[in-house]
Amino acid sequence: MPVIILADVSGSMSVDGKIETLNRAIAEMISSFQEEEDVRAEIHIAVVTFGRGGANIHLPLQAASEVEWTDMEAIGSTPMGEAFEVVQGIVEDKNQIASRDYHPTIVLVSDGQPTNQTGHLTDDWKQPLRELLDSPRASKALRLSMAIGSDADYEVLKEFLQNQQQQDIPVFRADEAHQIRQFFRWVTISVTSRSRSVSPNTVSIKDFGNVEDLEMF
Repeated sequence: MPVIILADVSGSMSVDGKIETLNRAIAEMISSFQEEEDVRAEIHIAVVTFGRGGANIHLPLQAASEVEWTDMEAIGSTPMGEAFEVVQGIVEDKNQIASRDYHPTIVLVSDGQPTNQTGHLTDDWKQPLRELLDSPRASKALRLSMAIGSDADYEVLKEFLQNQQQQDIPVFRADEAHQIRQFFRWVTISVTSRSRSVSPNTVSIKDFGNVEDLEMF
């Protein structure tokens, strides 16, 4: 069961403890996956970052049990469109995600608006996002998103959630650092619930619990 995190590591993530909290939250999620024993599907995880230098694979897709987490650093702009392209490449690559594997969970986390490499606002993310959402396998993924702070582009994060079977999924909001960890604890519950299910591809978000405890738009 693939889990792919798209993490904003632009310079704005370096303030107010956001990148430190995000690192800790992802590390805790991976640790929980490693401790999970009662599963029908092995959880695999990848982390794609977007910041200075464009989009990069910070953690290649691999079994959670094998991961040794290395913290991300925050610097640069917010080239979100490039991240969508990288994720589509992972999801549609049958050497990384086999046809028999369960539908991926893709999680987008950002605290700003998409920019180009010079730091200027851009709409270069629109076409890559459309191609991701329309692609044969990514279109079946469970997609979740979180906006960190008031400057996050809610409309982009909302559009990321469009055209999926789970129509009732909101954009979650973290105005304080502790809410980042709260969101990832909920993501952990959602993934482990799917991994235990007899039909992981049809589990409803309502089965995950505690969603009402999170801030959302």
